[in-house]
Amino acid sequence: MSKSKERIRDSQLRYKQGLGQNFIYDDDLLSAIAEASGVTEEDDVVEIGPGSGTLTKHLCRRAHAVMSVELDERLIPILRVSMEHEENFTLVEGDALSMNYGELTRALRHPYSVVANIPYYITTPLIMRLLEEKDSLHRIAVMVQKEVADKILSSPGDEGWGMLAVKCQYYCEPFLAMDVPASCFTPVPKVDSAFVVMPVRRERAVRVQSEEDFFRIAQAAFALRRKTMTNGLCAALHLERDAAVSLMEQAGLDTKVRGEKLTLEELGRLADAWTQRKAEENA
Repeated sequence: MSKSKERIRDSQLRYKQGLGQNFIYDDDLLSAIAEASGVTEEDDVVEIGPGSGTLTKHLCRRAHAVMSVELDERLIPILRVSMEHEENFTLVEGDALSMNYGELTRALRHPYSVVANIPYYITTPLIMRLLEEKDSLHRIAVMVQKEVADKILSSPGDEGWGMLAVKCQYYCEPFLAMDVPASCFTPVPKVDSAFVVMPVRRERAVRVQSEEDFFRIAQAAFALRRKTMTNGLCAALHLERDAAVSLMEQAGLDTKVRGEKLTLEELGRLADAWTQRKAEENA
């Protein structure tokens, strides 16, 4: 039994289902996850959800500095004992969803990396929150439910292709680093997991005139998944059908194509057409 697992047992700490606590204690697997994260001695890391510190130790051995953010106050004393000999480690107690990352990372090297084994119920909100910090990030490496990993990595026309995939792929270049079966966790969850690494793009996946318009058009694409993009534009932008058809044609798109089948590049063309149309109307 690992020392971390012994400390959890000896403290009589009960895993909180409400916080989605599922820990990994296999040292070989933890080493592989740390390596797959891509973290090197040049990196400063924000780790979200260190738990008992099992992955944290491996990150400390690889990174220049590691700052871990833990929400569960019961784990703070366990982490302090577990990590007391790691000189490049800092512990912060708090909620990663509501953190001011500018203040939190003021002392870290930028761009920094985020590594997280996070509760699955906050996966999408947390990824979206981290993407707001994209200009300060080097990469995001997260353990997520396998179903969420499939969505992040999906392609146009896939069932999982939606706003999560669009935002992740627009700002990052995500790839599957490894699958992690449910049996690797304690307690054992009901679903398998996957470790996804998302290096942040220095340039966006497509160039658009307005990111706000781009994401509004993308939202319209998925709001009526089984309808045509033309219908989606009518509903989302409150356009008459003739105006929506004209916009599709201006972007060089089939007026009968479903929004869920559009690529980032096609969504970008349509967004630019909408941006231009608004500018003309306001001229």
